[in-house]
Amino acid sequence: MNDLRIRPFEDADEPAVIALWTEEGADNAPHNDAATAIRKKIAVDREQFLVAVTAGTVVGTVMGGYDGHRGWVYAVQVARARRRQGIASALLRHLEGLLVARGCLKVNLQVRAANAGAVALYKGLGYEVEERVSMGKRLY
Repeated sequence: MNDLRIRPFEDADEPAVIALWTEEGADNAPHNDAATAIRKKIAVDREQFLVAVTAGTVVGTVMGGYDGHRGWVYAVQVARARRRQGIASALLRHLEGLLVARGCLKVNLQVRAANAGAVALYKGLGYEVEERVSMGKRLY
């Protein structure tokens, strides 16, 4: 992993990112269509959409955001064959650094309760389970 590079998403990354999200079990809900999510994210904030690249291959992604009040981690994905090598941790630390640089004081994320591996990862990075009710509303 010595050649791991984390950088903002570039347009040329789109096919690799879509393949990673699709092959690695990204949420297939209509509002989570990969191409749509990418297009919408880069239209408003490309800097907090990061890719991890090694040997010229996209091996991980994180999508985050900051609204001036809270930072958010929206999606972390690492290629199955590259998991447990510190890539997700590196992506999250990089995103957290960007958020801190913008004045962000707190970051939130949501993870499915059944995803024990993700919960363990986030706890290991200092995230805590907070007593909240997560609510959502589809607008289309």
